[in-house]
Amino acid sequence: MTDHATLLKSCAGGDRAALHALMEAEGGRMLGVARRMLRRVDLAEDAVQEALVLIWRRAHQFDPERGSARGWVYTILRNRCLTLLRREDREVATEPEAFDRAADGAVVNQAFDRLGTTSDLRRCLEGLDKQTRQAILSSYVLGHSHGEIAGRMEAPLGSVKSWVRRGLGKLRACLS
Repeated sequence: MTDHATLLKSCAGGDRAALHALMEAEGGRMLGVARRMLRRVDLAEDAVQEALVLIWRRAHQFDPERGSARGWVYTILRNRCLTLLRREDREVATEPEAFDRAADGAVVNQAFDRLGTTSDLRRCLEGLDKQTRQAILSSYVLGHSHGEIAGRMEAPLGSVKSWVRRGLGKLRACLS
């Protein structure tokens, strides 16, 4: 049987192996508890991970005179689950693929529309073809890599790299 109090004391001292041992001993049960509370596997996994991080950071706060180490661990997990449930109430579930494409297009369009009509950058971006402008804005506004842009635009990676490279050259020339 695992001595949770000793493992927590070791965690407080910076022993990563103790956290690993605690995770090995309780991780499966923690995930089960979180799944029952949250009713979603993805949220349960997040709750367990966040709880383990908190256990690592707060292990020095454990006081064996106030309760059992195992109870302390599950209290942290329970609180993380409740926090995630509160957050979840405010969120509206959307399919990730639909959200990504719709949100990306909307954000890029909003960023472009927010440029003043007399802005030099807007004038120069308008001078680019649509694909090049979309690739550059996706890269700089959304922070997407060339590979992500290629996947979202359903275009070859080499083409996206060329669009961005040539487009940036045209923007430099136009803005100088």
